[in-house]
Amino acid sequence: MPNLFYSAVLCLDDGSTYKGWSFFKSFTSFGEIVFNTGMTGYQEIITDPSYSGQMVVFTYPEIGNTGLNYKDSESKLIHVKGIIAKNICLKPSSWRAITSIKEYILNKKIPHIFGLDTRALTRSLRMKGVMTGYISNKILVVDNWNLLQTIVNLDLAKRVIASDIFYLNHSNKYSSNFLNYLKHTINQDKIINKAICIVLIDFGVKNNIILRLLSYFCNIYILPATTNYREICDYKPDGIILSNGPGNPSNLLFSIDTIKKLIYYSNIPIFGICMGHQLLSLALGALTFKLKFGHRGLNHPSGLNQFSEITSQNHGFAVKLENSSQNSLSRNNRIKITHVNLNDLTIGGILHNNKPIFSVQHHPEASPGPHDSDYLFKYFIELISLIKFNRNI
Repeated sequence: MPNLFYSAVLCLDDGSTYKGWSFFKSFTSFGEIVFNTGMTGYQEIITDPSYSGQMVVFTYPEIGNTGLNYKDSESKLIHVKGIIAKNICLKPSSWRAITSIKEYILNKKIPHIFGLDTRALTRSLRMKGVMTGYISNKILVVDNWNLLQTIVNLDLAKRVIASDIFYLNHSNKYSSNFLNYLKHTINQDKIINKAICIVLIDFGVKNNIILRLLSYFCNIYILPATTNYREICDYKPDGIILSNGPGNPSNLLFSIDTIKKLIYYSNIPIFGICMGHQLLSLALGALTFKLKFGHRGLNHPSGLNQFSEITSQNHGFAVKLENSSQNSLSRNNRIKITHVNLNDLTIGGILHNNKPIFSVQHHPEASPGPHDSDYLFKYFIELISLIKFNRNI
């Protein structure tokens, strides 16, 4: 395949322009410009539903060195609006590689630009905050950047969730192969043999959350975010997962109301991850706000006091740690804050003192990324077992 490069341009809503190259002769894509500091994981990022509506700046100087394969995608679709990189590797080297990132970009028609100064771009985003913009083969006239910002911040979860209901059995062989590959170990002697039924509420779920649950012999119903309280209870779940997802959590008013009912009218263990953490916090009376440039990377410290985990994070919103919000969360000593992001002290995890409910802002299922917090899945299964089987495992 010949290496043909065409001139491209990235333009931001502050008027700044960056010139680079593309494998496409003619294209245009609009979105919110964010950056990810991970040294690897480009395949997972491109296919992560949480990046819907966003163009990702890869701060690592070259992506594509290990190519792409069939197992590492976080969904079946491409969710990013664009790839922004310093260099793109044309000839990958990995025994797992099925295709190169160049071939993948061409086959999937992913908008992209490379050859620009991603360090300068990232510094600008850190100082000014994330911005909307476009990548194209030509300079465009944008009459109303504010309108574009409004479009980007719509209810993005509706774009990525499936309307169908899915059922996955814990005997799924693919999950077992995946588990062996990652060398995750499970003490099967301590796992109750009776299958546990999990309802996973999908706000844009990543595949690896599902695989981690399957590895603990769970049977999983994946329900869309539009499922109501009664429909969820009809599945008689032993536990509920609130998944990750894109966009502003405060837009999901129906889901927040459903989670409130689950909290106050059921005694079902609930585990919230990323967007799920934010929605759970909103249901408990907290507020959320948009971060200046978000947390996106594989090395974010999260913990409390003398405890810290290195975590994978990907979110643009956070739970407020203001006096009014903190008092709301802690009213009647209901909530304990278990984690804070040790870079900026935003809330990173909560635990309900009276109900089997907890959540974290980071991704314990991270792949790739640190596995410091993978134990949370084991804790969740143990919590379910204590309630379902009334025994200590």
